[in-house]
Amino acid sequence: MNFLSDTNPGETLSQIRKNSPLIWNISNFVSMDIAANALLAFGASPAMAHAIEEAESFSQICKSINGALTINIGTFDKYWQECAIKVANEANKYEIPWVLDPVGAGASQFRNKNASELLKLKPTVLRGNASEIISISNNEEGGKGVDSTSSSNEALDAAKSIASQYQILVAVTGEVDYVTDGTKTLSIHGGNIMMTKVTATGCALTCLIGAGLTTNQERMSSTANVMGIYSLAAEIACNNCEGPGSLKTKFLDTLYNISPKYVNEEIKISKI
Repeated sequence: MNFLSDTNPGETLSQIRKNSPLIWNISNFVSMDIAANALLAFGASPAMAHAIEEAESFSQICKSINGALTINIGTFDKYWQECAIKVANEANKYEIPWVLDPVGAGASQFRNKNASELLKLKPTVLRGNASEIISISNNEEGGKGVDSTSSSNEALDAAKSIASQYQILVAVTGEVDYVTDGTKTLSIHGGNIMMTKVTATGCALTCLIGAGLTTNQERMSSTANVMGIYSLAAEIACNNCEGPGSLKTKFLDTLYNISPKYVNEEIKISKI
């Protein structure tokens, strides 16, 4: 076995498939399709609902059926910004776990403002690539749009700092993935760089992490488990595709077919 015995990734997958949790996503235009389909393939039930008028209703639904929320700032405008703030406050009021994806943080002052304001509301998990996490930590402009120009290892200190300051979990994706609460850190190995040739695969991971938060497992473990399952699915799909077009299909098929037994045997999660 390559995984830590106390994370139990197969159980994370089994619980999601058994419970089919509702994952409410304030997502972006680019990611809606792959994020919704990845959630369905994983066993969850996606809701892409952005109207500010629905914030309280969906919060109550998520609370009543043990759902989760994800917020992705990728294509925000002023309306979406206001909606996201209201939705995050509603989630906190009803104690709904939620994940913040600060897509492109560092590329503009508007994105930085969105990320900063939402971070102050203390998401359960902040999930970003290395450049996004470093930018949030430094609160400086930089990076290259939504693409990472730094390695996940370079962002680890920044992730720990953010996690400690806000008392949240921070997940950094890259060649090696990390999850930290500022004190304890788990590393997740796997994946394939070809995944970067299919847009919004990272956004889809954010939504899957949201599904993991609905299980009864400790939240750092569930987050690492989902990231590990995603990495395994990515490896399988990349090894069996002909290019980015078929990769998307293979990836969704793999998420659907991957078994808890295979996950438990092959996942690579370790403590740092």
